[in-house]
Amino acid sequence: MESRVLFVSPYRPDVAHLAAMIEDSVEHVTCLTEARNQLQTGHFAVVLTEAALDDGTWHDVLRVVGQVSPATQVVVTDSFATDRLWAEALSYGAYDLLVQPFQQAEVRRILSSAASHPARARATGA
Repeated sequence: MESRVLFVSPYRPDVAHLAAMIEDSVEHVTCLTEARNQLQTGHFAVVLTEAALDDGTWHDVLRVVGQVSPATQVVVTDSFATDRLWAEALSYGAYDLLVQPFQQAEVRRILSSAASHPARARATGA
């Protein structure tokens, strides 16, 4: 990959592991508020967000990205990912869902693909 990724996660140890997997620029924020601030000051091809944050959810991240950086793709991640979460995330405009623990090949494939596709319209209920 050759694009910037914003990783929204309260779990700091995952950042170095993710950055090593994709060999790319990964910026880390721990919450929705910080994500909004980062999106306003810089361009990111992809936002990778935990499903649950201290101050919101992936729905909120989708809404913020749609408002601040609509060309940016959103990928949701969760260690308890289900088919239902995957279907819901896609229906609201997320690009895909990554299951944790991260597997390098899957992370690289999804984030690279997301970075090379323009974001589609997101559901207004997110």
